Amino acid sequence: MKQQLLDKARARRTRPTTAQAQGPEDDIFAHRTTAPLEISDDFVRFDRQPGYQQLSMMQQAGAAFGVPEPFFRVHEGCAGATTRIDGRELVNFASYNYLDYSRHPEVIKAAAEAAAHYGTSVSASRAVSGERPIHRELEAAVARTYEVEDAVVFVSGHATNVSTLGYLLGPKDLILHDEWIHNSSLVGAQLSGARRMPFAHNDPDALEALLSSQRGKFERVLIVTEGLYSMDGDVPDLPRLIALKQQYRCWLMVDEAHSFGVLGKRGLGLREHFDIAARDVDIWMGTMSKTLSGCGGYIAGCKELVSMLRYFAPGFLYSVGMPAQVAAPSLKILELLQGDDARQRIARLHAVSGYFLTRARALGLDVGDSLGVAVVPVILGSSLVAARLSNQLFEAGFNVQPILHPAVPEKSARLRFFLSCEHTETQVDAVLETLIQQLSDIKAGL
Repeated sequence: MKQQLLDKARARRTRPTTAQAQGPEDDIFAHRTTAPLEISDDFVRFDRQPGYQQLSMMQQAGAAFGVPEPFFRVHEGCAGATTRIDGRELVNFASYNYLDYSRHPEVIKAAAEAAAHYGTSVSASRAVSGERPIHRELEAAVARTYEVEDAVVFVSGHATNVSTLGYLLGPKDLILHDEWIHNSSLVGAQLSGARRMPFAHNDPDALEALLSSQRGKFERVLIVTEGLYSMDGDVPDLPRLIALKQQYRCWLMVDEAHSFGVLGKRGLGLREHFDIAARDVDIWMGTMSKTLSGCGGYIAGCKELVSMLRYFAPGFLYSVGMPAQVAAPSLKILELLQGDDARQRIARLHAVSGYFLTRARALGLDVGDSLGVAVVPVILGSSLVAARLSNQLFEAGFNVQPILHPAVPEKSARLRFFLSCEHTETQVDAVLETLIQQLSDIKAGL
């Protein structure tokens, strides 16, 4: 034990000092008498950290080019097809309120009644004393909707992926993911300690090549994809992914953060879009913050998967339970999605999104491979152009967020449009006409 302590002490001494005390070599406390190490300010000052340096450089560049920062604008009410910022009403293309349920009277009532009955916090992790009936009701509703055995809800969508991947996989395993997968899956993969390999975006052939060469080297292998990619508005070839995971005996996980409530006539997501059985996918993940108008995430699948996550996933086990007033809106919306009004909302969303895509293409804009449902990018190929155009559209009454390097490659810098069922063709025409005019003016001035 003494030798182990000595070895650990030596390992911690990464930089010797000139004023090292000359005590016995086996005295593991000898370093207490040494002079302080000379540590660079680069390692102790926050303003010297790489992240802050990068942020400062971006802000200085924006100021030099006369482009105000487009982030953290304060919305002064519910953000749907329109919003209010700095006292101005704008047409809003920057929110995930796809079916406009966030302001629905029944949804708001459900939240208020839940808060009145259960209080504003359950005040403990669910495993300890934070469990409430509404948690079980919400999870049962998610499972019924997906036609699987069980589901579990987390208080954060990001933490849902981080904790699920981080718990399920380990150093002897492999995670294969689309190169454009969400950050939460990347962080979860890093936490797991599993080997991680990306494959080309929406390229099943590239995935198969990796499976063919790598599957036999690992124990568990997980394929991770998204239902609707929020940067590009496109979808994966789910039937092909299912065939590959069956052939190579892998797990398949689909992140439905943006696809649930959006794809399919009933809003059931990627499985309805391709008309496949939900149980052909091992792990369904989704978030409560888009169509379901709450906050948090869920995992749906077989009862064994869900049981493990309930008892062992750190992001669930060690987090406070979801507040009742956050669970209640999502539970109410899962009920509303079964009605005719929901089908009408989904149909309107599909119609106005398709109209946007068609009009944008007709105007010569690059919309990539967008399916034309809820998410449509306009790819500009320059972060400066994207930032300037976003600001000019804001001044003209349209809230559209730019996606800049390094979030995407410089050649892929873009404006990202999120459509709502409450947007109109008139609003679409107005923003696209303004965009074309402003884009022409910007290019002429460069």
